[in-house]
Amino acid sequence: MRKNLFAGGFVLAAFVIALVAFGQRPSPSETPSPSPTSTPVLISTATPTPTPTATLTPTITPNDAGTVAVPTTLISPAPNGSPTPSATPISVQAAALGPSSLGWSERGSPIFKIDQAVITALQQNPAVLTAVEEIKRTKGVIIEIRAQALPHIGPSFTWNWTDPNLRERSNLITFGGGGGGGGGEGAINNLRSDISYNVQVTGSQLIFNYSTFRAIRGTFFQRDSTYFSLRNTIDQTIANVKTQFYQVIVNRELIVVQEESVQLLESQLKDQQNRFEAGTVPRFNVLQAQVQLYNQIPQLIAARNSYRISVLQLAKTLGLDFNPARGNAAPLRVTGDLIYIPRKIDLLAAIEEGKRNRPFLKQQRANVLNAIEQVHVAIGSWLPTINANGGGEWLSSQFNSSFGDVSKGWLTTATGSWPIWDSGNAWGKIQQQRALLSENEIAYDDDVRQVELEIQQASSNLAQNRELIQATEKNVETAEEAVRLAKARLDAGAGTQLDVLNAQVQLTTAQSTRLQALFGYNSSLAEFDRVTGMQSQYSEQFDAIAPHATSRGTYYTGSDVDARGRPKRNVGFQTTTTTTTTSQQPSSK
Repeated sequence: MRKNLFAGGFVLAAFVIALVAFGQRPSPSETPSPSPTSTPVLISTATPTPTPTATLTPTITPNDAGTVAVPTTLISPAPNGSPTPSATPISVQAAALGPSSLGWSERGSPIFKIDQAVITALQQNPAVLTAVEEIKRTKGVIIEIRAQALPHIGPSFTWNWTDPNLRERSNLITFGGGGGGGGGEGAINNLRSDISYNVQVTGSQLIFNYSTFRAIRGTFFQRDSTYFSLRNTIDQTIANVKTQFYQVIVNRELIVVQEESVQLLESQLKDQQNRFEAGTVPRFNVLQAQVQLYNQIPQLIAARNSYRISVLQLAKTLGLDFNPARGNAAPLRVTGDLIYIPRKIDLLAAIEEGKRNRPFLKQQRANVLNAIEQVHVAIGSWLPTINANGGGEWLSSQFNSSFGDVSKGWLTTATGSWPIWDSGNAWGKIQQQRALLSENEIAYDDDVRQVELEIQQASSNLAQNRELIQATEKNVETAEEAVRLAKARLDAGAGTQLDVLNAQVQLTTAQSTRLQALFGYNSSLAEFDRVTGMQSQYSEQFDAIAPHATSRGTYYTGSDVDARGRPKRNVGFQTTTTTTTTSQQPSSK
């Protein structure tokens, strides 16, 4: 009996030991037991028992605006292992994105390439249209000031009627010779007409006024200034359109990057859930995968919102009106790629080219020349003014209102004035205008330095983004290979889940950095073209309204001339070397 009891106890003990050995989890801190009645909780401090039939669907329901939608791939299970990053180019995937990925529909929206976007902006952008109207305004100023030096001709008419009861009575004295007598007095009514009129046609002509002549000259420089302001606005608009166009492209491609990251993290979560249900990994791995996934989803939501905002900003720059019929649909769609075309930059030549081409400097040159004319306008206050008037006059008769009895003739008047003493009024005006001239010259010199700074900054940004592109050229491929190897190691049991998550984060970072580097290079290239004045291929359509004076040497703004266009004496750099020699007397011992 004891032997049978001992043998039964030994078998029972062996069975318990085997059960404990084969049923133990890898983590000593967690030992959940499977149960077919419970469902997993995403975030909980408890340790629920999973069921083999549970399916995790980490999705977010989209609202009406579609701003928080997660791709449908998030709910697609991956039963045959984790997927590797897609080999399809990001630009191709971005072009195929649908409404569920973008948050709105682009069906029926006008499609713009970059050249079409630039041309549309030049035709409809409010800043460009305002600058064109400003040119028309300055032309009106020229006509107004010039009219002061041209003849003015105009008629004038005066007509009077006097009540006969108010006419004065006149007495007529008659002298007669005769006897006896005395003289007699009598009175008769006044025979003058009660209607009188006067017609004049006169003209006036300014003979001499120094201030007026120089003011007319100044208006031409004002017109040239507004034209160069238009060219500067055109260059700025073109650069803005290009930058915003590239921003739309990069934001669209960043959606693809974030979607791929979310898909891979969702697949990783599904894989960890399956392993947890099989009892090979602890609950901690599932929670870690969930946290990583839900940390990535807000970045996808932000990427979609950034894309929509960038499209709306581009639509405003292009001057596109909101169409209520489209509702929440996209106002436009852009087509294009972020490509890298290396450009060799000669900084010294670029700075000199920028000085000669920038409308910004030519506009300031026109302001300086206008300020010179305003000084002469103030000097004209010391000089005389001569005017001449002449014309014809028709005056009615005093006794008959008939037009046939009018008196007619010519009249001429010449007037002149010369302020000999004005108590310093003219001198005060001259001092003011000279100070304004100096301010404009100082502003021109500062603008030259501003052009130099902008060109150097644009060149430095180009160099930075060029280096970033070269540095990230192979990094994306390396990061994709790292993700694939990390997943293979995890499937083989030689790696950890943390290695996969870290590799995925590095891949997303590498792809985002690559796209941002491409965007930075293309936007820096657009800015470089602006600061060097190389946008002529688009601004040539405004040559028809260009004043002839703007193409002359008056507006040459190279490094060898000053603010007024006069040649500089010393153009090159001067270096002075001072050598100091110190002689020491030998010390006597």
